[in-house]
Order: sequence, then structure tokens, then C-alpha cells
Amino acid sequence: MRTFKLAIVENDEDERFFMSEAFRTSGEFEILGEFGNGDQLTEWLYNSPPQLPELVLSDLNMPGKNGYDIIDELKATHPDIAVFATSTSSVVATREKCIRAGAKDFIAKPDIFIAYDAFVNELYQLACRYLGA
Repeated sequence: MRTFKLAIVENDEDERFFMSEAFRTSGEFEILGEFGNGDQLTEWLYNSPPQLPELVLSDLNMPGKNGYDIIDELKATHPDIAVFATSTSSVVATREKCIRAGAKDFIAKPDIFIAYDAFVNELYQLACRYLGA
């Protein structure tokens, strides 16, 4: 089983907590950083962390740099980092917009914070597909 290096960008602290716990519990992801918006992620990447994530999971709607900004910025500055977008919206047009912008894929968040197991499994399957198992 492969373990992916992950950075999470989510402005809701409670949601980020439950999301992170599910990723840690899965054993399939190593969380290198957790950020409240794209500005914090950019600052961290600018300061050259010891390890770069293989993928960034980013919420779309956040104050400061949002998910679309992150997709654009990483495409230009760190093209080897795969960006996966997430939001509570499950509208097909949102997914398509993210992919057109350069995200690898889009995953709708679960309806309740504590239901992240299936979400983590879905991201793992997508990461294996796009980044290799």
C-alpha cells in the first residue's frame, strides 16, 4: 500500500480536524501541512519545507486565496504537485470548472463532518489513478 504526502487547505477548523483525523487513521496519507487558506499554503511553500506534498486537497470557498487561486498558482509554481479540489457542492459544473482550471479531480465533501472515511477512500483511489500506486 502506498502512502501519499498530503497538504490540506480548509478554512473551517472543525471540518479540517475531522478530515485530518480520517486521513491519519487511514494510514494511506502522511499529512505534511494543514492550512486555513491558500495564503498560508503559499507562505509555507515559499519557505521551502523539507518535503513537498505529492498532492494538495483544497476547499474551493475560503477567505484570501481560494481553491481556484491555489489551482492556478500551483500549476505555475509547483506543477508536480497534484491539486484535488473539494467543496460541499456536488454540482457537475463545479467539478468541470476545477478540472478545466487544472485540478486533477474534484471530490464533494460528506454531508456530516464525521463521515470522512468514504471521502478518504475516494481520494486514495483517485491519487492512485493519477499519481500511481
